Amino acid sequence: MKLVWLDLNSSYAHSSLALPAIHAQGIEQNKEVEWIKVSATINSNVGSVVAEIVRDAPDILAATAWLFTHEVLLKIVGRVKALLPHCVVMLGGPEMLGNNENYLRRYPFVNCVFRGEGELEFHKWLRVWGDREQWENVTGLCWLDDEGVYHDGGLAKVEAFDRLEIPERSPFFDWTKPFVQLETTRGCFNTCAFCVSGAEKPVRMLSVESVRERLQLIREHGIRDIRLLDRTFNGNSRRAIALLNLFREFAGEMRFHLEIHPALLPDEIRELIKELPEGLLHLEAGIQSLKEEVLNACHRLGDLNAALDGLRYLSSLPNIVVHADLIAGLPLYTLSQMREDVRTLVSFGTKEIQLELLKLLPGTLMRQKASELGIVFSPDVPYEVLRTNEMSVEDLREARLLSRLIDGFYNAIAWQQVTRELILYSEDFLSRFQSWLEERELLEQPLSLEKRGMLLYDFCEVYYPKFLSSIIVSWVLAGIPLAKEPSKKIRPWTIALPEDIRVLQGEYSEMMRLYYMSDHEKEYWFGFDRAKSASKPLFMAIR
Repeated sequence: MKLVWLDLNSSYAHSSLALPAIHAQGIEQNKEVEWIKVSATINSNVGSVVAEIVRDAPDILAATAWLFTHEVLLKIVGRVKALLPHCVVMLGGPEMLGNNENYLRRYPFVNCVFRGEGELEFHKWLRVWGDREQWENVTGLCWLDDEGVYHDGGLAKVEAFDRLEIPERSPFFDWTKPFVQLETTRGCFNTCAFCVSGAEKPVRMLSVESVRERLQLIREHGIRDIRLLDRTFNGNSRRAIALLNLFREFAGEMRFHLEIHPALLPDEIRELIKELPEGLLHLEAGIQSLKEEVLNACHRLGDLNAALDGLRYLSSLPNIVVHADLIAGLPLYTLSQMREDVRTLVSFGTKEIQLELLKLLPGTLMRQKASELGIVFSPDVPYEVLRTNEMSVEDLREARLLSRLIDGFYNAIAWQQVTRELILYSEDFLSRFQSWLEERELLEQPLSLEKRGMLLYDFCEVYYPKFLSSIIVSWVLAGIPLAKEPSKKIRPWTIALPEDIRVLQGEYSEMMRLYYMSDHEKEYWFGFDRAKSASKPLFMAIR
């Protein structure tokens, strides 16, 4: 029997754990099954992917449905089913956590779907896939019989999560990607109504020693970037401390991206994070909103003041990168409050700020209570909010464009410092700059780093001229050519440097070519050594 697994990802860099996690449990079973992997991304040519699957003439086509791959997945699967009507199509994944009867009736080319954790039950289904009378014995399996009667197998859950065979042991584990995902827990102590993990209790964990063994295996394959799949890494302080100490053992060889709750930072964790080597951690701080009534409406646990204090502390540390999320469309959250929250996060020095629209995912409490909460959302992926009692359609459009602005200017290292200064200088900067960019129909377009700098300069030349020098300095430090605006104020410096300058970066060498700028308040010198750096200055001083 041939089984084709369509490994469809949102980009080439991503790789789903679903196939290796499931396959690893059946390496010694179902040996009569020939597993074939077909890899693609949402940008792949649909016709080419379909042709590759049909060429193998599978008896079963299986795939995982994710939020951002689901639409393309349906296009591929529908075409395969038309060409191979006897092929059994089975889908699983997060998209199957909701009402699967409606789903199966809407997409009749899907024979069955699987709700929950499939590592064990999928293999049980493989043993009876050809005998539909036995499908009733497979927990999590949902399907329509020949008479159109819906059968629901409930929710599959792997209780002994820590005893599963690890996905890295499967030959289908992809070691060619720039990062790997490492699932260290399942479930979450928190109860956020917008998250599918909020209902999973109790939290199931891998032992620290098991995590160490897997990291050693990953290191052997030369992978440096690890993304921990753990909804709240520090939900258990003792475990968090043990894992942080473990990660320190891999300093210089690996970098870890993990989610952390900023309200749960006892002194011991704070001190430990402060001492970790620079570049070891990229922390995603779950914040969503800085308004207590909003968090309460979302059933999110954790004291807000403690969260703000923790986020302020983490953002102050030079050795880590802190990323914070805000979600437009949450109950009781307004556009003006979101703008206030952006300014607060900026004042903390948060390295990355992401604004996103609420997505009402299948299986979440918030989706079930959407009408009660006054939330209108898209019935199709990605199920984004369309209107709330607090945010109109226009407000949500403004929030989406604000997200583009923040990502393009604040989250860009080259423009972050000057953008931070502007946001904190004027409460109106964000709204004025956004309107200015909208008038020119620029926020929906991809913009190069240079183009963004020129736009910021042109805008500030009219509205905030005192910041022009800061933009020029950022331009030079980013290595953008000096022959272009806004760096035309830069001039060659051909005499000795003054003795009373203050060095901000690097060390001057006689081999350097110096450039100079003055804004009547400060004087700036930049030193370039083209043999060592093609475009960026290696020396900077002011007076």
